[in-house]
Amino acid sequence: MYFHVQRLINEIEQDEPDPAAANALQEGLGGQFGEMRTMMQYLFQSINFRGAAAKPYRDLIQGVGTEEISHVELIGTTISRLLDGSPAYQGKKSDPIDKPGSAGAIPLNIALDQGNIHHYLVGAQGALPVDSVGNPWSGSYVYNSGNLVLDLLYNLMLESTGRLQKCRMYEMTANKTARSTISYLIVRDQAHENAFAKALETLGINWKNTLPIPKTNAQKFPEVKRLLDLGLQSKQYSFDLTGQSEAGKIFQGMSPSKDGTKLDAGEQAPEGVPSTISPERFEEFSPGADKDLIALIEATAAMEMADIEATFGALNAPA
Repeated sequence: MYFHVQRLINEIEQDEPDPAAANALQEGLGGQFGEMRTMMQYLFQSINFRGAAAKPYRDLIQGVGTEEISHVELIGTTISRLLDGSPAYQGKKSDPIDKPGSAGAIPLNIALDQGNIHHYLVGAQGALPVDSVGNPWSGSYVYNSGNLVLDLLYNLMLESTGRLQKCRMYEMTANKTARSTISYLIVRDQAHENAFAKALETLGINWKNTLPIPKTNAQKFPEVKRLLDLGLQSKQYSFDLTGQSEAGKIFQGMSPSKDGTKLDAGEQAPEGVPSTISPERFEEFSPGADKDLIALIEATAAMEMADIEATFGALNAPA
């Protein structure tokens, strides 16, 4: 079972809308090496896992896959915020929905010459399950051979390629909203590379001669360096409410990245940051919920949280 804590796994910094950056980030969401791919690949590998004696490997893959769900949420929310309104549109909520913005600006003119027009035509200024050129995400990306060594090798390659692409995305934009998410994913991709590399080592596979972890020199990016200095590349979370994960039997010892850090699988989950909902976009004809529906949602959420706490106790957050 999966439970959702209504917090984002990392903070998204505030900056101006940037549809071009949003479109670049679509590759990191719905591309062949994006977060939707890693999420689905690891979850299917863990669902189809066989061999009770190899449970620590299943738990490791499942923990990474569960984290990838939060990465899909993070990068999708970032794309939505990068698309949230046109800089030229300064209309008020009391304005008619067809009234131009200040100085006669057209509310959605930014959609015509920047980024992906589908973000505005069919996505209401939100993320889509596509890559950066609009190709829909495909389940054929998912690799699940049933052979543990092959799957781990493929997972290491997937994380390595994803990190390379995110380093390129970082260099495509100076937008703080985009960079705050990209830098976090660069570091967490390295943590997942470490996880799969360490798993291969425990199986006696000399992966370094075949598939080295690529050196990107991403530590030169200031946002990335701050996270590396915190050791985030060497942590792996269990996302396990019951304390039954055995992933720590694998994710331990010195980091395969050879950066002098020790691997740590002792935390259930990162603390995260508050998750907020963006305001309505009236120029997209996308109003929010009415008062009665909001009250019903809040009451239902309170009942669900009470049920979770009655069954599992209060959710544990790291100190």
